[in-house]
This record gives sequence, C-alpha cells and structure tokens, in this order.
Amino acid sequence: MPLPRIQRGEIWPVDLGYLGNVRPVLVVSVPFLEHERTLCTMIPRTTTLVGSRFEVKIEHPALNEGAFDVQQTAAVQAAKFVRRLGALDTQHLRVVEQSLAQVPGLKLAGSAPDPPS
Repeated sequence: MPLPRIQRGEIWPVDLGYLGNVRPVLVVSVPFLEHERTLCTMIPRTTTLVGSRFEVKIEHPALNEGAFDVQQTAAVQAAKFVRRLGALDTQHLRVVEQSLAQVPGLKLAGSAPDPPS
C-alpha cells in the first residue's frame, strides 16, 4: 500500500500509540523525498488545556475545541497517518510556527523583537 502524500499545514488523525491513541495532529515538516525516512514532524491537538503559552488555540471545522500543543512536537512514521481532515491557512500556520519557535528559543524572520529586559 503506498504511503499518503502528507503536506505541511495539513491536519490528520494519527495513531500515536503510547503517546495518546488516535488524535488529530498538524503537520509542520516538509514532505519527505523517496530516498528519505518516511517521517513527518507533527504537533498533536489536545483538549486537556493547562493555559500554557505553548498551546495554540485555532478553530477548524474538522476539529473539536482544544489547541495544538507545540511542546509535544514529535516525528511520526507516515504509515500512522489515517486520512486528511483539512489544512490550516497560511495565517494560522504562521501563528503555530511562531509558538513552535519559542520552544527552543528560535527567532523567525519577520517576528517582533523581544521586549527590553
């Protein structure tokens, strides 16, 4: 069975196994090439919110209330992806990218500078 063509910004239910059964995730990696490992970097959706700055609340018709938790970013084999539910628009994907960059302390081009300390 051929692997699905998984694109950056798409939302898929994924079998996360020990990490949390099948739940929606947001793909943040670029598509893998034929000679590369079939891994996709993803951010899982959570409905158990704790008010963290790393929870990105974005509404989408295919999703229940909740947030993408950028602290739980992981690489998952493409074979674990069930079916495409939809995709985020560029503006919403940018919001997720900005939160994701905060986890390791990266600066994105076009981001606002840090306030003076």
